Amino acid sequence: MKIQLAVGLDSGSARTRCVICAIENGGIRYLAHGLAPAAGWSKGRISDPVAVAESIRAAVTDAERGAQVSVDAITVGIGGADVRGAQSRGLYEFGRPRELAADDLEYAVELASDVRLERDRTLLHVLPQHFTLDGRAGFRRPQKSVCSRLEAHVHIVTASAQEHQAMLAASHLAHLAVEETVFEPLAAAYACVQPEARARGVAVLDMGIQSSDLVIYDGDAMLLAASVPVWGDHLTRDIAAIFKVTYEDAECLKQEYGCALLGLTADSSLIEVPSAEGRPSREAHRSELNEILEARAEELFLYVRAELQRVGMERHLFEGIVLTGGGALLTGMCDMAERVLDCQAANGIVTEDDIGAWPEELKSPLWTTAAGLAMYSAKLKMHRPPSRHAGGLMGLVMK
Repeated sequence: MKIQLAVGLDSGSARTRCVICAIENGGIRYLAHGLAPAAGWSKGRISDPVAVAESIRAAVTDAERGAQVSVDAITVGIGGADVRGAQSRGLYEFGRPRELAADDLEYAVELASDVRLERDRTLLHVLPQHFTLDGRAGFRRPQKSVCSRLEAHVHIVTASAQEHQAMLAASHLAHLAVEETVFEPLAAAYACVQPEARARGVAVLDMGIQSSDLVIYDGDAMLLAASVPVWGDHLTRDIAAIFKVTYEDAECLKQEYGCALLGLTADSSLIEVPSAEGRPSREAHRSELNEILEARAEELFLYVRAELQRVGMERHLFEGIVLTGGGALLTGMCDMAERVLDCQAANGIVTEDDIGAWPEELKSPLWTTAAGLAMYSAKLKMHRPPSRHAGGLMGLVMK
């Protein structure tokens, strides 16, 4: 019997990651992963679809080799400054009181999603938050309740139509069909945050080289999806500019000696700073490097705090904030998050409880989004929701 596959593809600015899983017995099991250098990106946007396609094909081929299967369809992540979230409502009036059925809830959500988008926007997700029955708000799952007026409150996530189409085109150039495109921190949350944690209040920040994307949950519903205008590239460029070194040398300094919070490392120790060819290297106090990183890291989480305040969650993240992506690997990043946001912070990783046989080497924030995309693909195949954009309380993400 042919194995049913669930394949997640995280196409980043530095690396393209692919995870292949098998769907079996109502769950999924890890088969293989693939990794390839990324190309064709500029400032978080696709500048060369052919180069992106080559990176995608290389990562998928690498994973295919390990799994000994052939992949023809993928679930792809999308993120960056072009992704936005907004609130919407849909009103469904019956005229007389009657018992609510599942179809009524879905229709109210459809009405809420029927919004006029700007010409350059495309709809990614419609995520139900709660329902209002005859003026009484706050119902999560009101099926079989009685009312004559039903209102659905949803969070709509949209992306640049041009960027979305560019990602689809790159995937097709790699000879792969796209099952679904998913906002990357939403996929990461799906992989590393349990439903009970979402219900108690949690945020997920996916930190890449050229984008930082945020989702906030409370009561099992997404309250906000947003992009934050500080990402890994800013930290590296700050080091390059202040230390007068190349971008590559700045990245090495950040990875080898960097810390997002002063006082966590031996700040008084000396580090070797590369110089231009023909000139001797220099020495600097490690604290000089970490002061640069601390300032940018603090700025990043101040933006996150502003988003939390926007939805009234600055004091209600009882499960804290979860960090994923390459930016989460910087020493002290969780400590800075806790200092600025006044809540616990942890790196988001996948375990064998999430994906069977998940290897130890992939228990890293770097692989969380790709794993979440594979899990999303599996649920897409197992649940077959009636609406492409169903999500939240009645769709894939909250199940």
